[in-house]
Amino acid sequence: MDDHEHYFSAAPTSADERRRVLVHLAGREVEVEVAPGIFSPGGLDKGTAVLLDEAPAPPAAGTFLDLGCGWGPLALTLALRSPDATVWALDVNERALDLTRRNAATLGLGGVRVSTADGIPDDVRFDLVWSNPPIRVGKAVLHGLLSTWLPRLAPGGVAHLVVQRNLGSDSLQRWVEAELGMPCARLTSSKGFRVLEVRG
Repeated sequence: MDDHEHYFSAAPTSADERRRVLVHLAGREVEVEVAPGIFSPGGLDKGTAVLLDEAPAPPAAGTFLDLGCGWGPLALTLALRSPDATVWALDVNERALDLTRRNAATLGLGGVRVSTADGIPDDVRFDLVWSNPPIRVGKAVLHGLLSTWLPRLAPGGVAHLVVQRNLGSDSLQRWVEAELGMPCARLTSSKGFRVLEVRG
């Protein structure tokens, strides 16, 4: 990836060199397509793996959100575990959205809806949000993202966020409680990451 290009670019300029890799999702090995110019272009990153290992099993049905989907590991896992759910996969990166769309189709996951923010109707509320949020975009952008989507949890809904411990997980926990007025607890710590649980 170009030094000046970040995975949160809407239109990556790096070569779209796609390749297929085997990853472990929802208790099975699946083949997915990845590419440069997105988050975690080589496969499953450490933080997402921690979230997948530590988050409670999703409900059997409902409306879920993968916030910052990349090539789709969280959305694909949610859809594999809860085939009756509607899973929204959200990203700003066009290449990431295309990869998630293709990976969901390859795995026969008809419940996955891939979209930019403006493609999700304003009245949609989420029973579950899973996210490895883009901490490196800076606090202003990160806080804007979370203040847009976390309040859209349905009553009784829950969000699980994975954040590297040394990249501000504790301060983010305090910010969610103070600024959004939402209960935010540390669910677990593992491998240098914290999983935060936010209640709607």
